[in-house]
Amino acid sequence: MSRRKFVGTAASVAGVAMAAPLLSACGGGGKQRTGANTKSGLKAALPAHVPRNPVKPDIAPVSGSDGAVTDPGFLRYPSEHVATVEGVPGRGGSYTAVTPMWGTVPSQGNSFYQAMDKALGIKLTMKPADGNNYPTIVPTMTAAERLPDWIQLPAWWNNNINVGRLAGTQLADLTPYLSGDKIKKYPNLAALPTGAWQAGAWGDRLYGIPCFSSRFVVPGTTFYRRDILEPRGITPDQIKSVDDLMTLGKELTDAKRGVWAFDDVWTYLYPLWGLPKEWAIEDGKLRYTFELPQYLEALDWHHRLAQSGHVHPDALAGNNANGTTRFYSGKVLIAGAGTGAWNLADHQSGTAADKNYRRGAFDIFAADGKSAPRTFMGATTTMLSYLNARLKPEQIKELLAVADYLAAPYGSREYTMVNYGVEDVHYTMEKGVPTATTAGRKYVQSAGYSGLASPAAVISNQGADLVTKDYAAWQATNVKRLYKPVFWNMNISMPQAMTTAAAAQSVQDVVKDCYHGKKKVKDVQDAIAGWKAGGGDRLTQWMTENVLEKYGTGQ
Repeated sequence: MSRRKFVGTAASVAGVAMAAPLLSACGGGGKQRTGANTKSGLKAALPAHVPRNPVKPDIAPVSGSDGAVTDPGFLRYPSEHVATVEGVPGRGGSYTAVTPMWGTVPSQGNSFYQAMDKALGIKLTMKPADGNNYPTIVPTMTAAERLPDWIQLPAWWNNNINVGRLAGTQLADLTPYLSGDKIKKYPNLAALPTGAWQAGAWGDRLYGIPCFSSRFVVPGTTFYRRDILEPRGITPDQIKSVDDLMTLGKELTDAKRGVWAFDDVWTYLYPLWGLPKEWAIEDGKLRYTFELPQYLEALDWHHRLAQSGHVHPDALAGNNANGTTRFYSGKVLIAGAGTGAWNLADHQSGTAADKNYRRGAFDIFAADGKSAPRTFMGATTTMLSYLNARLKPEQIKELLAVADYLAAPYGSREYTMVNYGVEDVHYTMEKGVPTATTAGRKYVQSAGYSGLASPAAVISNQGADLVTKDYAAWQATNVKRLYKPVFWNMNISMPQAMTTAAAAQSVQDVVKDCYHGKKKVKDVQDAIAGWKAGGGDRLTQWMTENVLEKYGTGQ
């Protein structure tokens, strides 16, 4: 899998997980170090935020609620590739770097690696590792204390890799180099969102370097076939409640023609009942999402939806692998997904199936149609890289200068080099768009440099301006409907028993059967009661005493 496809898939698949605390397991019983940050300690550790806009977007960002900001939009790739780094960042050092890879590993010493070494001023040996086995490959390295100089550790694997324990032992503390105004030495890094740096902070110290950050991260959304619904006079503003959505489902379903209104939607609809991914404060007490009355209300609605005949039979059978094909072919007209699905590749695949294909998304609304519409924000990033604690101070400074190069903004000279390579070797400009050559497809698109450091997200779909305009407009409409959930962007190291309880697999399995119509809400209630007795109540107590009372909500 190429780097670009991986990032889009990660945004889609991990969209809901992004909103949860960034967990890491720690062993044993007794008193535990949670890895969480105090308010004052975090403030002292975080870098200053210094916005930088050397490349002007076509669609400017829009500020919303709780610090949310839309991603800037680019309808054209900038014709002038502005330089943001003076000279060569490196000083001739030699290092190794490991990132997860899905697909064919580029050969060592290829033309792109050579060009990047020259541009960076160091010898950086990239050693991509099998992404499917990454959660087991990295612990083998840490057990032997043989981490590379630079490694990407996606936050959704914090638990598997035990990043909380590695911070300060095998991972370098970057606080002395980046906290406060010290980061101004690296202006591209200083332009990254503060929340992204917070995702890499453990125990009041800074460790992680952000990749692929955004201040507009949501658990996904509910998409519809705009090209089919709009000619029928159906627009997003007409859907103001789940009752409206159910009515629409009845109108759109025609099973005799092989058309159903809905694919799977639970994962992306349940937040509309005011539900968090995991934790909420109710009546001054910490409560898990299962314990909230609206959780059962949401399940009841989805159970009724499953039995209504408006959901595609394959979706009810749990066959999600073909969900995208069903959407492209018009067999389903409404489907949930992460916002990473709204991109150029989707447009190309969709229009190949139907020349009129156009993806749209319903605005965030309240389930009851009366409450203020809102949904929880995800972590500003879930992809971070770390430096080895064995590196000397001068080596850390050299690699931070390299990271500053890799984090150069979209369309800049450095960004173009990192993402497309050398012109006329790895890409050519066709109609103003950098287009990969054979060498570019072979070496550049899976190289992994952006997994070490990268700029904040933009919306850009070269050759499909309508996609960029549609997605940017949707973000602008909904940016004031986001809120920070309890424990937002917090890193929390848990005992293994608490991590298992937080996964709540025994409940999740019954929930899935319920929203597929196979089990009743009462069955879920029974599963929740068993979960509470079997570890859920202890989890709530542990989180209350070790996180909430000591570090607050993170909001």
